[in-house]
Amino acid sequence: MKVDLKQVEEAAKTLYIRALKMLPPDIKEGFRQLDARETHATGKAILGTLIRNIQVAEDTDNLLCQDTGIPIYNVWIGKNVEVDGAALREAIRRGCARSTREYSFRSSIVHPVTRVNEQTSCGRNVPVIHFDFTDRADMLEIEMIPKGSGSENNSWLRMAVPADGVDAIKTFVVDCVLEAGGKTCPPTIVGVGVGGSADLCVHLSKIAATRPLGSRCEDPEGAKLEESLTRAVNQLGVGPQGLGGDATAFAVHVETAATHITMNPVAVNMQCHSARRARATFTPKGVTYGF
Repeated sequence: MKVDLKQVEEAAKTLYIRALKMLPPDIKEGFRQLDARETHATGKAILGTLIRNIQVAEDTDNLLCQDTGIPIYNVWIGKNVEVDGAALREAIRRGCARSTREYSFRSSIVHPVTRVNEQTSCGRNVPVIHFDFTDRADMLEIEMIPKGSGSENNSWLRMAVPADGVDAIKTFVVDCVLEAGGKTCPPTIVGVGVGGSADLCVHLSKIAATRPLGSRCEDPEGAKLEESLTRAVNQLGVGPQGLGGDATAFAVHVETAATHITMNPVAVNMQCHSARRARATFTPKGVTYGF
């Protein structure tokens, strides 16, 4: 399958706008479940307001949040796909810039030193684009995630001592959630990376934070951690928007990697309640959009 780069550019533009305006069904269901279980009056009221905000945004074709985030594109290339990788990257970048100019939403991207905003949601090494491969034939998939600063600012890495074991992992995660408080706009998805090198561990925490609700870590030990940490985090009482309640997190997601015998890195990255993402799948039949 040969990839049409003009279609890729158009999809990159559409995905950014779609992600900013439409919340995935799994997150809406997550809200429904949290609302059904919430016992704290203030928490219940805030959840109701957040749910209403989602509905109003979709009814009025408006943005879910004023923070348009740092644009992240995850790309999976099938084994029978023919594409120029450098040209693919540039097509995605052009689409990202077009989305901001043509839809006229706020560009949140600035130079790290001068703070100059190009008003395109692009800059040096941004959008962030990750490439991976899949054994599925004749398929190219692009996922777009706008990661807001409220969630991204609450990121941590600890090079834990292996002798401290699993307890060190759990304590670190709970401490991070408490430190974040309401700054991440809870209820959150708490992403946890365990193992690998320092940079891989942080990357794994981002993957975990942006996974769909209901998914589980493929590593059985990681899946066990997800269950115990989700229970622990939702007993902290941080609650929706940090104002108290049961619904501190939709879930804690964990991703793991093998690591060195003398270290055990742990990273935490959070996703706010507006856990936005959108996906385009290219096949010989055309392009389809989803979440």
